Amino acid sequence: MKNLFPILFLSVFAFANDFEQQKAALLAEKSGIEGDIKKINAQITQTDSVAKAEKKFFAGQQARQKADLERRQGEIEQLNQKLSELSADMKKEKASIANSQIRVENINSTRKALAAQLLAHCRKLENSIKTGLPWDTEIRLERTSVLCQDLENGTATEEEGFARLRAIYTEEIRFGDEVQISSRAITRSNGEIVNANVLRIGNQWIVYQDAAGLLYGVLNRKVDKDGKYEYVWKENLSFEERQAVKTAIDVKLSRKPPQMVILPLSLSVNY
Repeated sequence: MKNLFPILFLSVFAFANDFEQQKAALLAEKSGIEGDIKKINAQITQTDSVAKAEKKFFAGQQARQKADLERRQGEIEQLNQKLSELSADMKKEKASIANSQIRVENINSTRKALAAQLLAHCRKLENSIKTGLPWDTEIRLERTSVLCQDLENGTATEEEGFARLRAIYTEEIRFGDEVQISSRAITRSNGEIVNANVLRIGNQWIVYQDAAGLLYGVLNRKVDKDGKYEYVWKENLSFEERQAVKTAIDVKLSRKPPQMVILPLSLSVNY
């Protein structure tokens, strides 16, 4: 029994010593595990923080992208509205330009028609002067023919042509209304040239009396077979016709007082 106690004591001591070692090892392992758990928890916390930051950043990005998208959609809508308004304005402008072009074309057509009418009147007046009384015909015909050429060539505007034609008509009207006498050389029907007082009464009559008061004549218009007009002197006047011509010339020259003179004359047309 005495020898058994120390052996038992030693066994208990050895067991206790092993237990302490195992306990220390377990505690050390526990401590290591707890350290690992702390590290893992720190990593988890850090990961959660990064995830939250990334989530917040992503949410911010989404919010910014949404706001930017809404802003851009608003800008696009504004641009579309402006484009629509601009398109409407362009349509109005095109319509206005088209209307202006139509008005310009109408004005040009009207001006062309007016120019044609002016030219027709000018040619008619030119022909009237050519076939009218031969009194300063070259001077009267020159300005009319020049105007006709200018209108035909387009070198005279419609306004200028109208003003010039009106002035010529005014002169021709005055020519048809006035009574004029002048001393000039005339060629009689037989080819003789004499100095005479020539009296023109409007665009109706031309008569003459020579300087000696012996020769008289009345201008008559003839039409040949081609329809062309020419003027010849009728010089075989009756006594009453000569007296009427003489009295009319004397009154115009103030040789006699103003009086009513009956001219039994007419601008006859002989065929």
